Amino acid sequence: MQANPTILQMKYARIVKLFAEQAGLSYEEALGKFYDSTTYDLISNGVADMHCFSDEYLADELLIELGYKQKMT
Repeated sequence: MQANPTILQMKYARIVKLFAEQAGLSYEEALGKFYDSTTYDLISNGVADMHCFSDEYLADELLIELGYKQKMT
C-alpha cells in the first residue's frame, strides 16, 4: 500500500527530528543521512508497509542502521 505523499513527508520530518535528537546531530545532518539510508528507501517504496510503523520505531531503526545504536538481541 502506498501512503499519501503529504502525510509521508510529515512522517519523514518527525522521524528525522527524533533521529537528530537521539543521535546528537543537527536537523540538516540528520536529514541528509536519512535520505541516504536504506530505511528511507524501504519506507518510500512501500516495502512491508513500513510507513505504518511508529515514528519512534523507524527512528530507532535508523539509529541502528547508521551505527548510532546497537541492535538489542
